[in-house]
Amino acid sequence: METERLRLRQFTSGDVDLLVALDADVEVMRYLTGQPTPRAEIADVVLPAILRVYADRPGLGTFAAEQKSDGAFIGWFGLQPTSDPAAVDLGYRFNRAAWGKGYAVEGARALIDHAFADLGVERVVADTMAVNHRSRQVMRRSGLRFVRLWHEHFDDPLPGTEFGEVEYALDRATWEAGQRA
Repeated sequence: METERLRLRQFTSGDVDLLVALDADVEVMRYLTGQPTPRAEIADVVLPAILRVYADRPGLGTFAAEQKSDGAFIGWFGLQPTSDPAAVDLGYRFNRAAWGKGYAVEGARALIDHAFADLGVERVVADTMAVNHRSRQVMRRSGLRFVRLWHEHFDDPLPGTEFGEVEYALDRATWEAGQRA
């Protein structure tokens, strides 16, 4: 899949170092785990799970995002299955050098279009910590709308957890109306 500035591709078993470098930045992980993901976890758990989704759910998964201009890896986008077979979960993670350049919105819009036009889903959802304002802005600019705020209990909460989690979503009818506008 391609956008104006990005090429999205499936990860391969040789991409461990890309994911390790991305997850090594504490700021990148701030609203996720608050700490780097160990290499062994990426190699033995994270990447094999990513590769399994490609086989189990064609069209879905986590996709490496590369700049078309130079092929540089800048992060990833994901469309993941949910417990609702008619819905998919949108996600993204970028290295800091790619922040603030519009890549997240560009890629998210492409995956949203892919979900509705090619995969036939009825709903795209995304969630983040309420205090993650940059991610919430990406969700809004991508066409998703605020749905709800909720609170979860975490044994080892991250700073800001007390403000809750938020969900944004877009349904097929709203997406189709926007395509006709």
